[in-house]
Amino acid sequence: MNNVRFVILNVFFLSLSFNLLAIVILSRGKCGLSTCTTCYLVAMATADLLLIVTEVVLSRINYYYFPASFLNITPVCSVISVLVRAAANCSVWFTISFSLDRFVAICCQQLKTKYCTEKTAVAVLSTTCILLCFKNVPLYFRYKPLEVVNNMPWFCDVKQSCFIEPGWVAFAWFDKFLTPLLPFALILLFNALTIRHILVASRVRKELRCQAQGKYRSDPEMESRRKSVILLFTISGNFILLWLVYVIEFLYYIIPGKNPGSYNDSEYILQQVGYMLLNLSCCTNTFIYGVTQSKFRELFKNMVKYPFITVIQLINKQIN
Repeated sequence: MNNVRFVILNVFFLSLSFNLLAIVILSRGKCGLSTCTTCYLVAMATADLLLIVTEVVLSRINYYYFPASFLNITPVCSVISVLVRAAANCSVWFTISFSLDRFVAICCQQLKTKYCTEKTAVAVLSTTCILLCFKNVPLYFRYKPLEVVNNMPWFCDVKQSCFIEPGWVAFAWFDKFLTPLLPFALILLFNALTIRHILVASRVRKELRCQAQGKYRSDPEMESRRKSVILLFTISGNFILLWLVYVIEFLYYIIPGKNPGSYNDSEYILQQVGYMLLNLSCCTNTFIYGVTQSKFRELFKNMVKYPFITVIQLINKQIN
């Protein structure tokens, strides 16, 4: 178990570093992407970074290795729980916002000039973040102390009323509908409409270019769209795959009215695997950028090599 935790911690610390590098690289605006696309990708990387910090560092690592930390005081860990959920919500809905932006850019040419701008992207992302933060405030009140030591409440235990009272059950359904059930449907819808539009447009452009030139040649416009679609579909598919187990586990305990606190070993493992994959979803976007964007990959390599090159140059300077 300790070896598994050690590997997981190394993975998440690497992801923390990679997300920081991704934010720096994308913020420089030298990846050949539009300003609105860059804005969405920076927001997604930032939300992923916040999720790593709140869920992995402040929650998981603290729970396993620092049980006496002040972070485990009930009011504090309640706030951390709210921050974790808000960060997860933002990560998901920033992905949806990005998918909508790419859908408009590819399929709605008349709306593209007005919607696909940096100003609109900032407005959409800011409004989404504020609304999601307010939505998660009630989560602070769903916890009670697990134990009280010297009149100090420690740890967070979900109140039993949260599983039976209609208000809390409705809130749980609304929370899961908002993230990730509705995003699942929206991503599938946007991607289906985008694929349909691209197939039709590609067929028409090929016919027109063949008629005009006598034979088919490479089309820069379609090549640009292809790269944009690869990025969109990879991020969307990654989201669906890594959140799927979490959705299944939610439906498993909500529909039969089962209390997660009474899970047997296999049910508990399913729950933890869902949480692990959920957290892993915030660690993969940097790798997706690297696989799909050649300029990002080049800049990433340069930033990784820069400290070593600087040290070597200083050593050579001292020797000479």
